[in-house]
Parts: sequence; C-alpha cells; structure tokens
Amino acid sequence: MKVKKIFPLLITISIIFIFLYIILASKPLSKEYTFTPEWIINLNEPEITQLSEAKTLLNFKVDQSIGYFTEDGEITLYKSFPSKAAISNDYFALYNTEASNIPFYSNDGTQKGIIKGSGFPFFNNDRIYLFLPGGASFSACDQDGNIKWTYESTIPITAFSSNKNYTVSGYADGSIKVFDNDSGTMEINFAPGGSDYAILYGLDISPDGQYVASISGLEKQRFVLAHKEDNQPKIVFHHFLDSDLTRRTFVKFSSDGQRVFYNYQNHLGIYDLEKKENFIIQIDKKILSIEEMNGMYFLLGKNNNEYTVYIIEKTNIMTGSFSFEADSAFIRTSDNNLFVGKDSTISKIKISKE
Repeated sequence: MKVKKIFPLLITISIIFIFLYIILASKPLSKEYTFTPEWIINLNEPEITQLSEAKTLLNFKVDQSIGYFTEDGEITLYKSFPSKAAISNDYFALYNTEASNIPFYSNDGTQKGIIKGSGFPFFNNDRIYLFLPGGASFSACDQDGNIKWTYESTIPITAFSSNKNYTVSGYADGSIKVFDNDSGTMEINFAPGGSDYAILYGLDISPDGQYVASISGLEKQRFVLAHKEDNQPKIVFHHFLDSDLTRRTFVKFSSDGQRVFYNYQNHLGIYDLEKKENFIIQIDKKILSIEEMNGMYFLLGKNNNEYTVYIIEKTNIMTGSFSFEADSAFIRTSDNNLFVGKDSTISKIKISKE
C-alpha cells in the first residue's frame, strides 16, 4: 500500500522537475554567420566611375596596379606603376628607387602636395612618412608633404608602426623608440631584451599609447607587452616563442586596444588585455594584414601562392577560414562587407548573422 501511494507522487515530482528544467535550462539557438557573395569586378579592363556624391573609398594594390573602389563595386581610380607605389585610403604616390621631391595625391586623384626630400614614402591612413636613404632614419610630414620632424640614427630600422597620436620605431640593436606625432618628442626609449641577440622583428603601439607590443631577439625570441608608467615602460607580459623568425613579422593591436595579435612560426598569438590571458592558434601562414568588422577579426595569411582568410571572434577562437591561390591578394572591410582582392579581381561578400 505504501508503494502504491508513493509511486504517483514520484511521477508528479518527476513531471514538475522535467517541466522546470525545460523552462530554466533552454536557450535559443546561437546565431550563425552567413557569407553571401554580391559581386565581382575585373581589374584588367576597369571602367572608371566619376562619383557624383561622396562615398567611402577603399584602396587596393595588386601586382603593378593601385587604385580605389566603392562598396558598390565602382572603380574610381586606377593606376599602373612600373617601379614602386605607396597607398592608403587617403593618399597614394608613385615613385622609383632614386626618388626625391615625390608628388602625392588624394584618393580622388588630385595632387595634394610634394614630399620634400629623398627616400621612400609611406602612408598610414592620413599620416605621411618618408624613410630616408640608408634605412636608419625617417621623417614625419604634414598634410602638404613638408617635413615636420626627423629622427636620425645609424642603426637600421627593422620595425615601424603608428597611430593617430604616436609613432613607434624598432631597430636592429633591439631598441624601441616612441615619438609624439606632432612635436617629434621621444617619449619612450627602451629595449625589451631577454634574448641572446637583440633585434626587433614586429612592433605596434596601442591606440591610447599606453602599451607597446613587440617580437624581438634571437635565441630565444619572445613576444613582449610593455605598459607606459610615468614615461617608463614596464613589461606586463612576455612569452618565449617556440622558434626564431629571421624576418619581419606581424604585431597589431585591435582598434579598441583590448587585444594584440602577433604571428610567429606556424602560430597566431592573441593577448587579451582585458582578461590578461594569452591565446595561441596554430596556423600555417605568414600573417600579412588584419581587418575588423562588428567584433570580428579577419586576418590574411600567405604561404607561397596560397592565401588564407582567418575569421576570429571576440572569444579569441578561430571560427572559420577559407583559402585560395593567387599571385597577390588583399582584404578590406566596410560596414558588414568583406572585400577580397585576388590578382585582377575584387569580390564583395556580405556578412550577416542569422
């Protein structure tokens, strides 16, 4: 009799438990990204469009040609160059190995000014630099090409980067120097050290100028993250790498300064400053560039003629990749669109989350 009374009670409790579990534990299905090809344009015979209204222009450089295009697939400028070219979304210049007093142009093709001096121009967004002959000195220029300030050295520059407020250069003796963009004042001068042979291979500075990240040294090579404290750098994280590179490599902060990406032999490292954690992803490519879009990171890697686009979310996990063969390639992002340049073509891929 007792068993008969307890049995219905157990069934009732079980039903209530299952009902509560379904209500409390259920979660909506996670949304997935959808990649939709929208158009492809051919650069072999480009049709140049004269814009009647202002649009976002994205730069391209493939083989021996440079130019600009819109999100709608309009080519607004196309130039072939026989020797060398420098380009950003704001400026471009064509030059040769013995260049001096180099004319440079805005993205609509009008001459903006002349970079006064001899050397090799470099554009980083709207920032203009001139690397002087010998590879050890550089100048920062104003928007007309006039020299604002120059830093001269006898040690070859092996790594270089800049943002809106700061310029950072790394040298073959293992030293790192941080300059104020306006005045050229050197605010930090230090060497990460920690290896038998000192040399800088990769370098970047955070958007707020508070952190400097680098890959340096031989035997053992290491990634170092330093924090600026009273204009003195303090190393807050370092990681010895499994192997030594003997070429320039990729080091780049995210636009919000919360992550720094770095590339070494068969690996991509991500240091998360917010979590204070280091993440390692195994890859088989040399990273060339990074683009961001709504919390996603797209990195372009290369190994011989094979290119791979790696897709990483803010979880610091690689969520996908795709590869293709080409002699030259690039990636750009704008809004919810990924643009992939491959030899003589540019493709638009719309990315949505469903």
